[in-house]
Amino acid sequence: MSELTSPLTEQLSVATITEDVPKAEFSDRVPIQSIILREDGGSGLAGKKARVGGWVKTGRKADKDAFAFLELNDGSCAGNLQVIVEASLADLGQLVLTGTCVVVDGHLKLPPSGTKQKIELRADKVLHVGPVDPAKYPLPKGRLTLEFLRDVVHLRSRSNTISAVARIRNALAFATHTFFNKHGFLYVHTPIVTTSDCEGAGEMFQVTTLFNEAERVEKELIQNPPPTEADVEAAKLVVLEKGAVVSQLKSAKADKKEISASVDELKKAKENASKLEERSKLKPGIPRKDGKVDYTRDFFARQAFLTVSGQLQVESYACALSSVYTFGPTFRAENSHTSRHLAEFWMVEPEIAFADLEDDMKCAEAYVKFMCQWLLDNCHEDMQFMADKFDKGCIDRLKMVASTPFIRLSYTEAVEILEVAVKNGKKFENEVEWGIDLASEHERYLTEVKFQKPVIVYNYPKGIKAFYMRLNDDSKTVAAMDVLVPKVGELIGGSQREERFDVIQQRIKEMGLPLEPYEWYLDLRRFGTVKHAGFGLGFERMILFATGLENIRDVIPFPRYPGRADL
Repeated sequence: MSELTSPLTEQLSVATITEDVPKAEFSDRVPIQSIILREDGGSGLAGKKARVGGWVKTGRKADKDAFAFLELNDGSCAGNLQVIVEASLADLGQLVLTGTCVVVDGHLKLPPSGTKQKIELRADKVLHVGPVDPAKYPLPKGRLTLEFLRDVVHLRSRSNTISAVARIRNALAFATHTFFNKHGFLYVHTPIVTTSDCEGAGEMFQVTTLFNEAERVEKELIQNPPPTEADVEAAKLVVLEKGAVVSQLKSAKADKKEISASVDELKKAKENASKLEERSKLKPGIPRKDGKVDYTRDFFARQAFLTVSGQLQVESYACALSSVYTFGPTFRAENSHTSRHLAEFWMVEPEIAFADLEDDMKCAEAYVKFMCQWLLDNCHEDMQFMADKFDKGCIDRLKMVASTPFIRLSYTEAVEILEVAVKNGKKFENEVEWGIDLASEHERYLTEVKFQKPVIVYNYPKGIKAFYMRLNDDSKTVAAMDVLVPKVGELIGGSQREERFDVIQQRIKEMGLPLEPYEWYLDLRRFGTVKHAGFGLGFERMILFATGLENIRDVIPFPRYPGRADL
């Protein structure tokens, strides 16, 4: 921070105030990025008025508490704007506290030569102060660990790292929509609640109201015990009596009003008897039928789950609209505590009709390259922050991936390379042999040691891949492909889909899956089947790859993992 300048220096640096800096379109203030991210660092705005708002990163008093210097950040960029506030304008003791929210009107001026910042703001009026109790504020000044920040997830976006990740994540999401729209794909919203297990692994979160309903019934039965069998029989007897009265009145050709009144009484008696009989059947606990949970009594009248993938559903649109993609949250009930797993994460899943595995690999490579170049072109400040604080090589890695053709090799070739490495003394924790599902250490060896660039492995053994992947002519492998990248290993998994009805029906049976939930999926093969392919990219893994961060919990705004679902 600069010290105060003399009145003469300040007069020369401010020049004549002529106009305000343009404000944000939907906010009564100037975003800090529009000041300090200019090519001149904001120096060209000297002499103009501006209203800025943000949160104090650091603050200090100066000149015997006559002034305060505030480093203000509003989240629009990584950099801060230095704001100078006189003691006559506000309580400086509150303003300098980290976390305080401040809105000020002021004029921009050039700081003394030799200082880091190119522009600073001299406050003329303090419009708002959102105070902070320093004894209770959980984000003290100073560097905080990412582990610590996970325990204050509602405030961690105020930290430099998480705010940078948020901007990078936003840029990658925008790049995703830009890429697919540029190439003629339609964005399809697939359901979050599903009755299909796309992966066939069974690690799904169940969606049910049976427990809530069971608790409600149990509470109701305690407060209002069910009628006895005698109560029900008595109610039925009243129905018979009321029915007899109606019959007698009709036989005697009584007055219509009298008959109508008796009919009304009969209806009420029947409704009462019906309600009593229904309540008499209420039992505490989960409803069962033939010894199993009776899901016909559940909200959707069948078992339902949170989706593990939107792929199956988006395929139905690919088989009508040709090129589509979905981008949304997916869920896995895998009890894993590793740095690579989340219970809720986001997937990008394009699907292309009239396309084979080769087309699929081309699309995946182009998409990854596009995202890397997008970050280089649009997120330099935040990527430089990541390079300075976490991973010196992250920017070079983006440049390499954006400009280098990906290596392609079959699964069999990949295993042979790994076997040679083992013979030459390389030790893997997981055994290498044909038929295994490549582990992260195998994937990273291929990308970081052997080739030092992204690798696409294709034609995997059918036994380790999903039922919907197209069976190759050797009947041993399927037309599947994984895009492997340095730092994270598998980034994309995809395949050409099995379009042959008889083959996919047999594959479902081989996997031990019931046919009934997939009948709609089989219809896509029954009626106008078409060659098609697609893939899924783990969005958080892409952010890990880009930033160099180590834990996937730090690249999603609100991480969900075993034991934690804050907010």
